Amino acid sequence: MTTLDRLAATIAARKGADPESSWTAKLLAKGPEKCAEKFGEEAVEAIIEAVKGDRARLTSEAADVLYHLLVMLAARDVTLAEVLAELDRREGVSGIAEKAGRG
Repeated sequence: MTTLDRLAATIAARKGADPESSWTAKLLAKGPEKCAEKFGEEAVEAIIEAVKGDRARLTSEAADVLYHLLVMLAARDVTLAEVLAELDRREGVSGIAEKAGRG
């Protein structure tokens, strides 16, 4: 089991937890829209650090982005396995061809 698998499992386990006992449960209790907003905030912070060129800060912000992406997915009942399956489906397909196939 990878780190992302363990993190996704922890997030899934927190879905029904008391929001006062877990930051993840608190985020999920606020609903999918708030989870999406938080993901967006973290993505912007990662972009800023990428532009600045601070590798340590970018690494930290990238970890936050991955966490908040998984929380956002969980809020909409999309699993990491489903996302990975989609990536597997796209493997070996040209990015240009893949985008053209989306219609």
